Amino acid sequence: MILQLAVQGKLTQKWREENPDVEPAYSLLKKIRIKKEKLILKSKIKKEKPLPAIEENEISFELPKSWAWTRLNDVCEYIQRGKSPNYTDISKIPVISQKCVQWTGFDISKVKFISEESFEKYSEERILQVGDLLWNSTGDGTLGRVITYPGSDFDKVVADSHVTVVRGLKDFIIPDYLWVYSASPFIQNLVAGRVSGSTKQTELSTRTIRLIEFSFPPLEEQKAIVAVVNQLFAEVEQLEVLTKERIQMKADFVTAVLNQLTQAAEQDVASRWAFIQEQFGTFFTEKSTIKKLRESILQLAVQGKLTQQWRIAGRLSGVEVESASKLLEKIKAEKVELIKAGKIKKEKPLPEITKEEILYKLPYGWVWCRLEDLTSITGGVTKGKLHQKNLINTIYLRVANVQRGYLELDVMKDILVSKSDYDKYQLHQNDLLMIEGGDPDKVGRCAIWSNEIPGCIYQNHVFRMRPYLNSTMNNHFFMLFINSRVTRDYYESCAKRTTNLASINKTQMRSTPIGFPPLEEQKAIVQKVNGLMALCDQLEQEIENHQTTQEQWMQSCLR
Repeated sequence: MILQLAVQGKLTQKWREENPDVEPAYSLLKKIRIKKEKLILKSKIKKEKPLPAIEENEISFELPKSWAWTRLNDVCEYIQRGKSPNYTDISKIPVISQKCVQWTGFDISKVKFISEESFEKYSEERILQVGDLLWNSTGDGTLGRVITYPGSDFDKVVADSHVTVVRGLKDFIIPDYLWVYSASPFIQNLVAGRVSGSTKQTELSTRTIRLIEFSFPPLEEQKAIVAVVNQLFAEVEQLEVLTKERIQMKADFVTAVLNQLTQAAEQDVASRWAFIQEQFGTFFTEKSTIKKLRESILQLAVQGKLTQQWRIAGRLSGVEVESASKLLEKIKAEKVELIKAGKIKKEKPLPEITKEEILYKLPYGWVWCRLEDLTSITGGVTKGKLHQKNLINTIYLRVANVQRGYLELDVMKDILVSKSDYDKYQLHQNDLLMIEGGDPDKVGRCAIWSNEIPGCIYQNHVFRMRPYLNSTMNNHFFMLFINSRVTRDYYESCAKRTTNLASINKTQMRSTPIGFPPLEEQKAIVQKVNGLMALCDQLEQEIENHQTTQEQWMQSCLR
């Protein structure tokens, strides 16, 4: 907006009122024509074919009376693309490329070099001068980026063929105003509509740049415009700093109150939660804070702190709930029968939960156990396995399909497997699926299979967990537990790490400590969590709506 107002003369209206007698732009244009004729006679610049005058339909906005519309080429002594260089490993003559021209400024560290012999083929006018405008002229994402060359420690610097050098007549054009003009939305949008080339490689031709309509202010007003723009940019930068500080303070506050909530004694959870609810409109205004809120809800859930009132109400009503320890005994008995029947293999027993593994005190009726005590854990089919006969082409589940708490099934792939593997790796309703490795944040990612695609199998980087006794477990509770910070911290502590990758093995997965509640409380926890997650969904939607409204309001104000 600042740049747009600048090139329209709207930042310096008061300045013009205070300085009414400056030499107008049309007078400068006459002097420029005389200056150019002298430079042509001295062979300093080449004589060019005259460009067409500005047509009325090319005038995008009304200028102040002392300004004038002209072509960019009319106020420049040199506009030319750089040359295609033959680079060398020897650091001799630096060549400016698109990578050097960033919106954040000039980056000399990105240069490549040519030899002295190659440089001898460059004419003197191609050597960059301080104040030259460097304009990226090819490529998606970089085309249009423009900076003012600030100079460097090298005596001689040139540009490559992807950068156009624009050199204004410095007696009449302030280089910084030339940048303000070129970087403005007016010009950036204008050149975006005039590029040529394919979708893979767009190009801003030299002629297009020369023909660009230029809003030309008096020389003294150019200086005033640059001063005002610099002042306003400094204020914007200060505003950005203050905004980042404010966002960080809010994030620190959210982290602190959520930590207090998850660490609070059971009797204090309700009051802590009530305090947080009061802060929703002030501090929970970023999706990142809602993400933290979701994690805290899961943390409270697996600690049994969401269902304290549920337990109290049950005791007061005299309702007896079968304890988790009794459920565990039933599961052990069922597991023995499954082993006898040959339906599961007998695994080497895991050690009992140690005191060091107990992260917090469980409510009455809960018990610590291992994931292997509750579910049968099986890896998936190996890709690339050679088969000779009885082949079946089937859809299979990949790591990318299993997200944290949900499945992403828009893109599914096929795999060719044997009939025996097809039967072995079938997914059943309510199977728990967990990721064993990949990016560190993927490890242990868990979701539930609801038979969305009948006949689907799963690959070997996905583990399938199937309860030994369905009547003792609510799989949605165990998905919450595995996706909670408690279990994620466990997997992070034992994961094998390489560069940017992490993984856990089957033994580590089998050993996962689980805080096991009574079945009825598992159901109550899931119901409570679903309600609170719906609240988080609502908060996120309100944030999106607010941001959309704010953006529309801001755009309206800027227009």
